Amino acid sequence: MTSPAATPAYRRLSVEERRTQLLGAALSLFAHRAPEDVSLDDVAETAGVSRPLVYRYFPGGKQQLYEAALRSAADELEQCFAQPQSGPLTQRLTRALDRYLAFVDEHDAGFSALLQGGSVAETSRTTAIVDEVRRAAAEQILLHLEVRAPGPRLRLMVRTWIAAVEAASLIWLDEEKQPPLPELRDWLVDHLVALLTATAATDPQAAAVVRAALAMEPADGPAGLLARRVLPLLTDTAHLL
Repeated sequence: MTSPAATPAYRRLSVEERRTQLLGAALSLFAHRAPEDVSLDDVAETAGVSRPLVYRYFPGGKQQLYEAALRSAADELEQCFAQPQSGPLTQRLTRALDRYLAFVDEHDAGFSALLQGGSVAETSRTTAIVDEVRRAAAEQILLHLEVRAPGPRLRLMVRTWIAAVEAASLIWLDEEKQPPLPELRDWLVDHLVALLTATAATDPQAAAVVRAALAMEPADGPAGLLARRVLPLLTDTAHLL
């Protein structure tokens, strides 16, 4: 007599595994829809569980789930700029921006809702999480610039660039993801080099950073290519200075 096929044993998820599963489902929804357009029923359906189970893990409802998902996304974003501190500065920036912009591309609608604000899910806690990401990114850039005690101008320059990266990312999404990501990334690298160079004109600390950074840059790297593109323009307009 042939015995019936064995039914795979049901494995109960641990508390942490279930929470991770629910957060993953929420993140997949928030990535492409504004928080106000996502319901707990949507999260439950995506995770393949019941609505009461979602409430068991997130008794604060959608707001608590959204903040937890946002915290998870923020942790991922904070790691984008945490690159190994070796090699030319522009190579580190390129790697960091590749990771950051890949996140933007994957979480397009959710990224817009996160940074533009105005969502019904926005609170002082969610705003603080977003600000923490910005500050962490700025601190990582300052580490890459190898400045132990950055002065106000250098800090202002770095935070300005972080704001520019955010703004460019949002505009890129609004412009139907044009230009292609590699072009956007290269332009943002050039943007930091240009900001740093302009700041160096009046700030000795920034000037020292530029000298140290350029000493590690290859002639055919982003900094060298930018210089070769810009110098002819300056030469042609020298009579105006």
